[in-house]
Amino acid sequence: MAKKNDMTAQVQQIQQRYSIIGQAPGLHAAIERALRVAKVDLSVLVIGESGTGKEHFPRIIFDYSPRKHKRYIPVNCGAIPEGTIDSELFGHVKGSFTGADKDHKGYFEEANGGVIFLDEVAEMPLSTQARLLRVLESGEYIKVGSSTVQKTDVRIVAATNKDLPQAIKEGKFREDLYYRLSTVQIDVPPLRERGNDILLLTRKFLHDFVDNNGMEAVELDDSARSRLMGYHWPGNVRQLKNIIEQVALFEAGTTVTADTLNAYLPKAELATVGAPAQVDYSRDREVVFAIIAQLQKELNEIREQLAGANASTTLPHYSTSMAELRRESNQLGYGPRHEHIMPPREVRPTSRDIDHDYGNVVDLTPDDNVVDVEAMHVRTLHETEIDAIRESLKRNGNRRKATAQELQISERTLYRKIKQYNLDK
Repeated sequence: MAKKNDMTAQVQQIQQRYSIIGQAPGLHAAIERALRVAKVDLSVLVIGESGTGKEHFPRIIFDYSPRKHKRYIPVNCGAIPEGTIDSELFGHVKGSFTGADKDHKGYFEEANGGVIFLDEVAEMPLSTQARLLRVLESGEYIKVGSSTVQKTDVRIVAATNKDLPQAIKEGKFREDLYYRLSTVQIDVPPLRERGNDILLLTRKFLHDFVDNNGMEAVELDDSARSRLMGYHWPGNVRQLKNIIEQVALFEAGTTVTADTLNAYLPKAELATVGAPAQVDYSRDREVVFAIIAQLQKELNEIREQLAGANASTTLPHYSTSMAELRRESNQLGYGPRHEHIMPPREVRPTSRDIDHDYGNVVDLTPDDNVVDVEAMHVRTLHETEIDAIRESLKRNGNRRKATAQELQISERTLYRKIKQYNLDK
């Protein structure tokens, strides 16, 4: 019982030292786990969603470990370009590549005897993962451009918000490295699972903002507090802090209700705890159905032309109406669809074609209304995606956050696609 009380006191002491707010059992369990593993020289993997405060735990492990008087180096693996990450981690020798005008010490050499925190470790390239595995296994590494094996004594604490077992299945992360890093795993709970911690953090953020900026205080009524508790907080503590600071700024001196609070929450994310994320694919599905209807209509008309010489032959029927497509889709278990129909184009074959069902060459009379099937351009998914992004940007006045929400993709993905398709011009 005494040991339990001592551990509880230590957890509270750590929360005060690192300004970690919360009384959730999952949060306390994570802090306690970090305390226990700090004294033992093992690799640690911190798992948690973005914005949960994973960066506190490597620091706790370092400060309460025998290595606390050595160096602590945090490294964001996702922020280092793939071409330079080996040099940053392991160093390079003069002349090893263009611009290497002198020898360079890497983080593993600089942190010898201390701790390296590898944040976003899942973003590390596979070639670098192999080098890191060697360090974990033997403490050995080789600088870029060198053939000399060097030794280092570094404890590694890694963190990620990715599903590493899934990344292993997709071939993006080494399984052997995963087991080396996760000798001890610490799971940091998301904010939506921390109950009343949401209100504790809200009170803290409001007080700090008002105190630091000389603003009038903001009050939250019961409906606003209930809304905060019910929201699913995909951005976790970081998102809560951003929204509360906006409320404190623009609603200074007022009492905030749930309706007021909703104006500061992303419209696409207004969901409650326990409600599964709903993704609406209806628009994409309707586009696909329209394309299928158009192509099948064209195919049926071509077959009718080719079969004109043999009217008694029964050709297979393809669904050409949106209603038929939806009925067949429902039979396959895809559920009801919206009734938006795109009329198919009238297309007939070129003047000379082959009836593939019967092996006959069919000659057709030229006609001004005939469309050359071979020359007809069917829009690709790539082109459709570019147009969808361009039109959404136009609708939203080039505001990328609103565009990402409308397209139901992350802002990071939108930025990448804008650059990829050269849409920023």
